[in-house]
Amino acid sequence: MSFDILHGFLAILGLGGAIAAAAACFRAARLRVGMVTQRSLAESRARSFALIARDMNSIGLAMLGRAQHLGQDSGRAFEGEARQLLALADAAAEEGAGATPGRNLVEERFPLAPVLQEAVAIAGAQLGPGTRHWRITPSLEGLSVTGDRRALRGAVVQVLGRAARATMEGDFIDIRADLRPHAASIVVEDEGVGTSIEDLSPALHDGASERTRGLGFGLSLARSLLRAHGGELVIEAAPGIGARAFLSLPPERVAAADQAMA
Repeated sequence: MSFDILHGFLAILGLGGAIAAAAACFRAARLRVGMVTQRSLAESRARSFALIARDMNSIGLAMLGRAQHLGQDSGRAFEGEARQLLALADAAAEEGAGATPGRNLVEERFPLAPVLQEAVAIAGAQLGPGTRHWRITPSLEGLSVTGDRRALRGAVVQVLGRAARATMEGDFIDIRADLRPHAASIVVEDEGVGTSIEDLSPALHDGASERTRGLGFGLSLARSLLRAHGGELVIEAAPGIGARAFLSLPPERVAAADQAMA
């Protein structure tokens, strides 16, 4: 009798093991299917970015040639837009090649003010004959940042470009710092129409599709570059008043220049 009970118990164990093995095989098969699907999506995404980059590059070069033909004020306006489009084409090509922001960051400590001045010069050149009054708060002269200088400058250029496009001839665009315990932000304020962008607070837009609402490719790139540094891009806009962009970084990445030298 006891032998029959033992035999039954072993049979149950064997059946349980077979069921567990079958379940494991099923899960493995699902994982393989999922990996194949993800790989296919990644390849499709890469091809799409490559096509976008090629088309933007072609249009940008055509615009640049047109700018050289026109010359003077009209030509400079075309040239600014053309160089912006070519820069976005390069970014799309890098994205399609898998060179996502943050993968190859070159970390260094550098003074913040010269980078902002360079970004203002680039954004101003993209305006062509247009004029904006760029005001960099003097307190920024005393700050240094740890990160990828080129990447952060690129993020600032994209945000300044948005501010320039949202404003009119002779408007003011202010650049200042907002240092808080949880984040250190470069703040860009403009007097634009305030309706070309929606609040991009991550707390309000947690869905993948919603997180890109109101973002053009340039601002999406800027946000990706900031996130690669552990930061974030948030833009608040008020109709008829203007907009305020916060390019935030972890506080440990920003320090006074004298602290950076210590």
